[in-house]
Amino acid sequence: MENYRRLVDIMARLRGPDGCPWDKAQNHQTLKPYLVEETYEVMEAIDFGKPDKLAEELGDLLLQIVFHAQMASEKGEFTADDVCGKIADKLVKRHPHIFADQVKLTPDEVLHRWEEIKRDNNLKYSVLEGIPRAMPALLKAYRIQEKVGRLGFDWKNAGDVVAKIKEEIAEFEQALAGNDKLKLTDELGDLLFTLVNLSRHLGLRAEEALDQTNQKFIRRFQYIERKLAEQGKAPAQTSLEELDALWNEAKTAIE
Repeated sequence: MENYRRLVDIMARLRGPDGCPWDKAQNHQTLKPYLVEETYEVMEAIDFGKPDKLAEELGDLLLQIVFHAQMASEKGEFTADDVCGKIADKLVKRHPHIFADQVKLTPDEVLHRWEEIKRDNNLKYSVLEGIPRAMPALLKAYRIQEKVGRLGFDWKNAGDVVAKIKEEIAEFEQALAGNDKLKLTDELGDLLFTLVNLSRHLGLRAEEALDQTNQKFIRRFQYIERKLAEQGKAPAQTSLEELDALWNEAKTAIE
């Protein structure tokens, strides 16, 4: 906790009268992009599996939290200590099986009880509350389905979802024939939502699967660019037939 206190004090000084002009000029809105960026850098560090890098990126993310708390403290709204206190209280309240009745639960039972406690504390509570609007769409779809699935509103198995995907493809093809962009957007959204549902039933995450394909595409297309550069050419100067041939070559050479 010594270093945490040091970080809070440093942030207060940076925002103080003799502090850094850039830090003093920031507000909650201007810092939003950095909060998102640092979160993605933490996720990338997790994927790399390097503890030192993860510790560094978690520090960058923690800085954003302390930064927001310092700005709120200056207005008398809350402090960094209040932030810690709120989440500590929530953890104790949401884990009665640890801090109260000492009941043995499975991970799924813990999640189910978590939602029950939230509903008990707020009669108007919706199971879908707390899902950020700004969350990436594929991840948001996964979280929506995960939450309602715990209440029993779910397909019985992956086979049922595959049948629904075929139905959604047929509806998309009908919309495509009508060339109605609003309808196409609606049907495409339904298809993507159902594909996310399939990934969940298979124990996969659509967001991660799509990112994996994105990275694979990048590696393969960069292979094409390197091959063309060796010939003194650029993709824009190459026929589609030649690009396709190089793509097939890249599929063999690059995983």
